[in-house]
Amino acid sequence: FYIVGGAGGGTWDANGGVDVTGTGACIVCTNTRTGGDGWFGTVGAGYDWQTGPAWVFGIFVDGTFGNLKGNIGDAGVFAGGASTGIVGSVKMETAWAAGARVGYLITPNVLSYVNGGYTGTYWSGSTLLGSNTGTPSGLHTDSFNTQGWFVGGGVENSLNFFGINSPGWFMKTEYRASYLDSKRLNEKVDGSNVLFGRDITFKPFVQTISTSLVYRFNWGGAPVAAKY
Repeated sequence: FYIVGGAGGGTWDANGGVDVTGTGACIVCTNTRTGGDGWFGTVGAGYDWQTGPAWVFGIFVDGTFGNLKGNIGDAGVFAGGASTGIVGSVKMETAWAAGARVGYLITPNVLSYVNGGYTGTYWSGSTLLGSNTGTPSGLHTDSFNTQGWFVGGGVENSLNFFGINSPGWFMKTEYRASYLDSKRLNEKVDGSNVLFGRDITFKPFVQTISTSLVYRFNWGGAPVAAKY
């Protein structure tokens, strides 16, 4: 059994357009690609089994908190044509993940692994501004959640690898890619839940890299050949 804590950075890209609220008929039918980036902290826990001298299997859960910030927009004409299009910023603030991993010991104290599972994310709402003027358009979008699947991989090693005498302590570096479901972000009149009649579609793809410290509670005991 282990716990883990660390930090990292990430980027997201999202495919989108603009649809009519309720019907889903496209208004801006060409695909618009937006994106963002930022930093985050992460904590988690898991359990690993080592079978034989080289293979490791495990399950885990983890969460992240931070600020991966970028833009969304609607290319329509607003405010009597004074502003062509509206834009706003959204950020991925938190995420959780649950999954499994399979690893192979490339040396007795260095584990290379792949993982995968299910993830959920929470995103902030946005104040929509005129893209030409930068002034409030009178519209906003609410905060939202979206879920999906992730795959990743990384390397984990004992800190003894660096000549540090620290039983139970490890360090891991991991890449993860999350494929999240599409959402329809209703444009609403500020100060109310009145629908404006247009939805910004948003389908994000998130990539992250993190480095973390790991502590294994049940480390030690009788020596095992090539024990990870």
